[in-house]
Amino acid sequence: MRITSRADLARWLDGLAERTTVIAPRRVGDEIVYGAVNTSAEVVWHFQRTALPAKTFFLPDTEAILEVEIRDEQVGLTEPALEREQVLWGLRPCDARGLRVLDALLLDRPPPDSYYAERRGRTTLVGLACPRLWDNCFCTSLGGAPDDASEVDVMLYEGEGGYWVEAVTEKGVALLEGLPCGETDGDRPASDPSGGTVPVLPPERWGALFDEPYWQRLADRCLSCRACTYVCPTCRCFDVRDQSTAVGAGYRRIERLRAWDSCLASAYRRIAGGHDPRSTTAQRLRNRVYCKFCYFSQAPHPTLSPGGEGKEGVGCVGCGRCIAVCPVGIDVAEVLADVSELEERSKR
Repeated sequence: MRITSRADLARWLDGLAERTTVIAPRRVGDEIVYGAVNTSAEVVWHFQRTALPAKTFFLPDTEAILEVEIRDEQVGLTEPALEREQVLWGLRPCDARGLRVLDALLLDRPPPDSYYAERRGRTTLVGLACPRLWDNCFCTSLGGAPDDASEVDVMLYEGEGGYWVEAVTEKGVALLEGLPCGETDGDRPASDPSGGTVPVLPPERWGALFDEPYWQRLADRCLSCRACTYVCPTCRCFDVRDQSTAVGAGYRRIERLRAWDSCLASAYRRIAGGHDPRSTTAQRLRNRVYCKFCYFSQAPHPTLSPGGEGKEGVGCVGCGRCIAVCPVGIDVAEVLADVSELEERSKR
């Protein structure tokens, strides 16, 4: 395996940033977020997880997907210009797995989402292994690992003396050209996978718990603030609306915008005529949990990386962001434990 120094890695990043877009963990105020950097000096090298997931660079919170120009009754349509190649550096394994979940929904099922597909194809992923599970993390309960390299092009493992470098894909091999590396016979630094274990009920066993009063009790403290969905690496619901602007006489411009939506929003499922099949907070909160751990497995997509019973095809990666951001302390790991206990009680 190859090893490189922090200084050489920084110089390589500097050169990379001169010829392509480099996205890396950086500090913005009190938060660490993924963002475009011009030099390695802007990169935060030691962090737990970023405040927002990497999905924002593949499925932006707001984007224009079409522009319509109407000038003197002539209509012109323009799609967004192609974007530059980009390198996403310092990607935690849970965020990389989150992208694979999005792939299953936005690429594997026809028709593929062309906007997401373009960004995905133009991006090389450089992962950074976690030395251990962080607070609120439980990726190992869902088939992941703090040093899982299966969903990145390059994986870096930090240890004494520098960074061990593993090229996982051909794309990764090409990216690493020019990075000074030495060969080492020693084992790469190992991550500690202990802790953060939660029971995960297999998808086929959730149906019997659908009408449990538990969901109403849980919803009694939910504010429907939607923060959990916005920080989630795998939430992908969006809304599309048109924004019209009168530019001048006989000239109008219309932007078709796609923006994140949330299944916890009160009007999310309301249809024409005013009917809302999920009119209560309990119904919406239950749907969010079922979406991750039950419904996702029913979608016709290739099986994700296996992790044992109940862990294949799950739409959660165990990053813990939703736990950290919830203002009323709703903890999805506790919910999973509660659901498993409810099922056990139902058998007695």
